[in-house]
Amino acid sequence: MKEKLATDLRNAMSGSGKVLYHIALVSLSAGIALSLPFVAQGFLTHWARIQNEGAFLLSAEITVAIVLIVFFNHLSRSIKYRKLAKAASGAGLVYFFPAGGRMAQRRIKTLIQRHGLARNVMIIGSTGSTFVDPQGDSHAVVKDCLGAKIMLLNPCSEDARIRARSILHPDITLESLKEQARKSVEFLKLLKAAQKNVKLKFYSDDPNVKLAILGDHIWLQHYHTSLDVQTMPVYVFKHNPKDHGLYTVFYQHFVKRWESPEIPEYDLETDELVYRGGHGIEERREKFHWDVGTHPSGARLPAHDAPRAGGDGQHPSQRVSERDLRGAECAPQSS
Repeated sequence: MKEKLATDLRNAMSGSGKVLYHIALVSLSAGIALSLPFVAQGFLTHWARIQNEGAFLLSAEITVAIVLIVFFNHLSRSIKYRKLAKAASGAGLVYFFPAGGRMAQRRIKTLIQRHGLARNVMIIGSTGSTFVDPQGDSHAVVKDCLGAKIMLLNPCSEDARIRARSILHPDITLESLKEQARKSVEFLKLLKAAQKNVKLKFYSDDPNVKLAILGDHIWLQHYHTSLDVQTMPVYVFKHNPKDHGLYTVFYQHFVKRWESPEIPEYDLETDELVYRGGHGIEERREKFHWDVGTHPSGARLPAHDAPRAGGDGQHPSQRVSERDLRGAECAPQSS
């Protein structure tokens, strides 16, 4: 209710501002038109006095030349920026925030809450720290959402270990990534217990983008190889009814990853990884452990070699591929 009143107030103020703007513009035009005869008379009077002053005429020529140079340079830049703005609009880009700056962070937080208020949200992230932290940008959005589909990096995967080692920050370690992911799971469990339609999936490949779909807007950051994502700029894309913007591309990217059978769902009630096949049919479950789980040789226990729930404990004899051996430090074990 408060949000609706605030929206109505903003719309009313915006409408009043436009009316006042047009009134001021018409008044200024009328004033200029009425003053032209007096300006012309005064100009002719002064011109009769200075037309034979060479120094003044030279100064006037230089001044006019400088003004023309500045004007045409400004006009050229305006045309260039207009083309860039048209291209950005066609791509659906509506906001760009460089990294850093308190004002930018406040603006980001305000817009995220406005875009995601009481909506279904879809997020691809690394650890989920931005929605777990009460001061985080998307904490209120996820907490008050209608439903959420969230994908996080498996904190026990080899890619999580590689990313922790590659980031040049002393506070970012594999253990810190695990702890952040654990807090995210606990936070989502609380939402699940509050009857929120919340689903979580763990992917095990190198993160590329931090993506948040909030209604008609997509918030995007790039995961740099050796930098914390918070140091990267933020891009915001809006859905274009003509479907030629980048919103559709990133939305389809999320849907494709979410529906991939290679990415298991984390059951927030049983702490199990749920693998599904075609048409979303459940194929097997594996208990997820946050501790180390490996073969005596140090290799990860492959998911397809793990005994299936309800089975006889035997696994089919098949070759273990290099992909299967990209182990998580705390690999899931069969339930």
